[in-house]
Amino acid sequence: MSDKKSVHGLWSSRWVFVLAATGSAVGLGNIWRFPYITGENGGGAFVLVYLACVVLVGLPIMIAEIIVGRRGRQSPINSMRSLAAEEGLSRRWALVGAMGIVAGFLILSFYSVVAGWSISYIFSIGAGRFAGATIESAELAFEGLISSPFHLLFWHTLFLTLTVFVVGRGVQKGLEKAIKILMPILFFILLLMVFYAAFSGDFRGALQYLFKADFSKLTGDVILIAFGQAFFSLSLGMGSIMIYGAYLAKDVSIPKMALVVGGADTLVALLAGLAIFPIVFGFGLAPGQGPGLVFVSLAISFGHMPWGSFFGALFFILLSIAAWTSAISLLEPVTAWLVERFKWPRPKASAIAGGLAWFLGVGSVLSFNEWEDFVVGGRNYFEWMEFSSTTILLPLGGMFVAIFASMKLANRSVQSEFGLEHPMSYRIWKWSSTYFAPVAVALVLLEGIDLGGVVEYLHKISAENILGLPV
Repeated sequence: MSDKKSVHGLWSSRWVFVLAATGSAVGLGNIWRFPYITGENGGGAFVLVYLACVVLVGLPIMIAEIIVGRRGRQSPINSMRSLAAEEGLSRRWALVGAMGIVAGFLILSFYSVVAGWSISYIFSIGAGRFAGATIESAELAFEGLISSPFHLLFWHTLFLTLTVFVVGRGVQKGLEKAIKILMPILFFILLLMVFYAAFSGDFRGALQYLFKADFSKLTGDVILIAFGQAFFSLSLGMGSIMIYGAYLAKDVSIPKMALVVGGADTLVALLAGLAIFPIVFGFGLAPGQGPGLVFVSLAISFGHMPWGSFFGALFFILLSIAAWTSAISLLEPVTAWLVERFKWPRPKASAIAGGLAWFLGVGSVLSFNEWEDFVVGGRNYFEWMEFSSTTILLPLGGMFVAIFASMKLANRSVQSEFGLEHPMSYRIWKWSSTYFAPVAVALVLLEGIDLGGVVEYLHKISAENILGLPV
């Protein structure tokens, strides 16, 4: 029923929800991956396609998650179960909520390890360790960090402890208080880094790299990349947005909040590019993807810049805050479910969930050193955790939530949450969530599991073993 109340509390205002949801969406991959794939896939042309994907795929699924969360007022599992029961549907819909919680939990286990790298670099760069660094010395420093189980375990433990502490204090005293402090700091540091990069690096080169439209690069694969980035960058399919929606007041417009969160997330990603690439291009370095860009290329750049140690440390504080706000949203859904299921006090539930995530994360720690050569199916432990959660569970979860909200919930239930100030916007959301978004996510899912590679393999073995033909 629409009068459900959350046992965990509510956000004190709509803007706290915006900060919390934006904090969930803005993470490590968002800051270093989005600018890179934008520059490599058409610049401004890719941004236009990405924005279209956000509007047509990302926002409809986000709205669906918030609708289910606010109407259910519980953890994703129990919200899905109770709403399915109200509509006379199978209780198995609760498995969709469970899928999101499991995905977020698995992501937290290895995300914490990578976030620990950022915390470590705050102190390494701040102490001037990268002053005058070369490519060789920067690579050796990074390899030295990830090859040490002891150091990775220390930072992994510290990061998860900080996350458990915030979540254990509850919605208003923990999550909300932390978000109100951390997100303004994140935005301030990001703007300061953009200002610093504009005067210390090749700002014009960065602008051209990010925004010069090259429509010749817009292939089918690039559009799929844009779909995938729009989905993953908004923190969809992992229970975070749904549980945050459960704490949203009834009188707040869900479509408007989703639009603001989507816009803020995109703005942060573009500002991150303007903070990173002027520095990279100013020193003639290649805009490498992922960790190589941040932990090697940028470390070299900061080591040769005026005030480089200070601004380098500031940049990795920015990364650590982005990781922390995301991790809080990953731990919250499973903590809320433990409180509801076992009636545990929140500090106990948070500590147990965090402890389990820590234990799973030990495997990711060892994947970079002691277990590096332990590979199954071409992937080590860390890579399997990442693949199963981000490539399989997240798209499936997001797709089924969109289908549930748009096709299975009664129109009156959805409309009471959506609001009818703009009937056309409801019809657009309904169409996209029913038809367009699920198909687009299914394509991203199939692309992620390399369906083409599977087909090619089947063709190969049939040609060799059945037809006797050389391949």
